[in-house]
Amino acid sequence: IGSGWKDYLDTGEVCGIRLPAGLALSQELPAPLFTPATKAKSGHDVNISIEVMRKKLGTDVADRLGELTLQIYEYAREKLKKSGILLADTKFEFGYIGNEIVLIDEILTPDSSRFWDAGEYAVGSSPVSFDKQFLRDYLETTPWDKNSPPPPLPAEIIEKTMAKYEEIRQRIFTAQ
Repeated sequence: IGSGWKDYLDTGEVCGIRLPAGLALSQELPAPLFTPATKAKSGHDVNISIEVMRKKLGTDVADRLGELTLQIYEYAREKLKKSGILLADTKFEFGYIGNEIVLIDEILTPDSSRFWDAGEYAVGSSPVSFDKQFLRDYLETTPWDKNSPPPPLPAEIIEKTMAKYEEIRQRIFTAQ
């Protein structure tokens, strides 16, 4: 469960978008959200509201990025659902080649997405996932401050993370 859930618990919002009161852990939202972020010079991406994005990029570009993001997400979500996988959330990075907006960097990987097992999914509980959440959960148990380089990882954590990544790869590609 990521930063969006933490923001919702603190403010009732995610990236400036007000959500219904009383949502439970891992509950599906009424509709997918476009939650923009910017690259920080160092550290983690910074979540921003669509209004801030419109001011930075202009309304037409910001709205086009929102449309593209939701179209790609919906397509992937429906394809994965047929394989028994829920696409809880993901991130897409866009850039320009000339004047054309293009999708760049990785997409729909365990590093950029949250994949949940549809058969094990239950509202109110932390779902079985096949992504980097396992590693993040481990790091939460360490004294790491998230600003300095991360601590060395035990072999067991590396192996379990690799196994989760391999399992989602197999589930996606053997179902096709």
